[in-house]
Amino acid sequence: MKLHGLQKMTLLDFPGHVACTVFLGGCDLRCPFCHNFELADGSAQPVMDDEEFFAFLEKRRGLLDGVAITGGEPCLHRDLPDLMRRIRGMGFGVKLDTNGMHPDMLASILLEGLADYVAMDIKNSPEKYAMTAGLQTLDLAPVRESVRMLMTGDTDHEFRTTVVDELHGADDFHRIGEWIRGAKRYFLQPFTDRDSVPFGGLSAPSEEAMHTYAEIMRGYVPQTFIRGMA
Repeated sequence: MKLHGLQKMTLLDFPGHVACTVFLGGCDLRCPFCHNFELADGSAQPVMDDEEFFAFLEKRRGLLDGVAITGGEPCLHRDLPDLMRRIRGMGFGVKLDTNGMHPDMLASILLEGLADYVAMDIKNSPEKYAMTAGLQTLDLAPVRESVRMLMTGDTDHEFRTTVVDELHGADDFHRIGEWIRGAKRYFLQPFTDRDSVPFGGLSAPSEEAMHTYAEIMRGYVPQTFIRGMA
């Protein structure tokens, strides 16, 4: 497997772990606020293969205790379970980021216990999902199934939404709350503009709006938090 990026150490990406983050290329969504669009559209070149990565991990024994796998969308890769098995075989925990569009792959990962933690994106309310994902149309059934599996399973997880002022409003968070009512935990994170974001003209909500949205969500998911805001 070709890896498209490696962050050698993070204290943020994998809760409770000192981890590295591996970036895999390719995504089936085209979110206009994406920070890693060069991974999504395939323009980023690989930086190493898996053998080079495992050599890196071998040297980090005792310094790292986890690996966060993100993208792009990792579940597009058929050999993802093999990568996760090998990481776990070296004694590292594994966290998986996913957009939820591939419930069959997620199901096999959960069934085998390959992920210690899963972070799944909830892009927006169902009515605005396709627009927020940068598509004309989108079948939400796979996303709903991924949500169901995580909420009814034993794997530790979170749902999260990147909040964009032009895309999200209070009504959307009521609809998201109704959808994931009773979830274990939920994070809102304000959009941050970068050179790699594919579309201009987007902005973060105000701090007041973020707190309002968090309060709305706490009515449905008590363990709701804001990430990435002072």
